[in-house]
Amino acid sequence: MTYKQEFIKFMVQNGVLRFGEFTLKSGRIAPYFINTGNYKTGTQLAKLGEYYANCIVENGIEGQTLVGPAYKGIPLAVTTAVALANNHQKDLNYCFDRKEVKDHGEGGLFVGKQLTDGEKVILIEDVMTSGKALREMLPKLEQTAKVEVAGMVISVDRMERGLQSELPAVQEVYKEFGVKVYSIVNMNDIIEAIEDGVIEGKEYLDAMRAYRATYGVEA
Repeated sequence: MTYKQEFIKFMVQNGVLRFGEFTLKSGRIAPYFINTGNYKTGTQLAKLGEYYANCIVENGIEGQTLVGPAYKGIPLAVTTAVALANNHQKDLNYCFDRKEVKDHGEGGLFVGKQLTDGEKVILIEDVMTSGKALREMLPKLEQTAKVEVAGMVISVDRMERGLQSELPAVQEVYKEFGVKVYSIVNMNDIIEAIEDGVIEGKEYLDAMRAYRATYGVEA
């Protein structure tokens, strides 16, 4: 199996990717649901970091520091940094933002690597629906230093058009901010994994395809 197929199977085995009928925040009724909150063990996080690291290396994303938006992005950035060092001999810095600026001690908006002008950063997040996390993070980065965002890495690209646009979220943020978003897998990969028997769920294929036809767009 490819690492993408392994990742899809990994999500299913850990209850992160489920099939059925789910009402999303957008109000759409989806035949699948992704709950990254179900990653909760050290073994799961270690493996998850390997998939993120593979995605970074495969796509040739070059950066000096991994940035994990609070809160879900924090453990993701940490485990990805460890996997890059252990498996790919890439020793990158990492940092994450505070929800509130610290006005004592070392202070500042970020914990970990203190960002400097000209630094290349890679944002690490779980999924992207509307691009909200990126929109909240960019002003914090700009307030701290004139960094260059080399890209944003997420686990799953749902490949859906936005609520107020025909563009998918990954294209919207690229058009608006010039930040390219990379995903370990996308909805097409999940559908293909079912078709190829990598994971079970052939009974959901028609619903998956119909949902893709209704709300999907090519990234």
